Amino acid sequence: ILAILARMRGAAHCVAIDNDEWCVSNTLENISLNGVDNIEVVEGDAAALQKYNKFHVVIANINRNILLADMHHYVDHMLSGSLLFMSGFYTEDVAVIRQEAERLGLTFVECRSQDNWACVKFEKP
Repeated sequence: ILAILARMRGAAHCVAIDNDEWCVSNTLENISLNGVDNIEVVEGDAAALQKYNKFHVVIANINRNILLADMHHYVDHMLSGSLLFMSGFYTEDVAVIRQEAERLGLTFVECRSQDNWACVKFEKP
């Protein structure tokens, strides 16, 4: 869904990665139903990013533990000036997410929350 929205909002090409076979199939179906193109769908985890060049924007919506474990993959595949948006975790997890992002060299931009769910935005200098 994030890749579909990104394409609808003007992204030239998107890579959608999910480790669940059903989610991959569902993504392909939703791409077709929404009439979008230029979305590559991959079954795997963040390590699958290794075969790609760097991205201008990375969006990850998973849980705190996976975000923390995979964040170095995101940072390794970001251009200077790129943005990283992460969600899927609780507001009480923001501090540990921010700490890891800053340890990896990202700059905190903002945090938004609703009903104890949080979304953070970082930039790679």
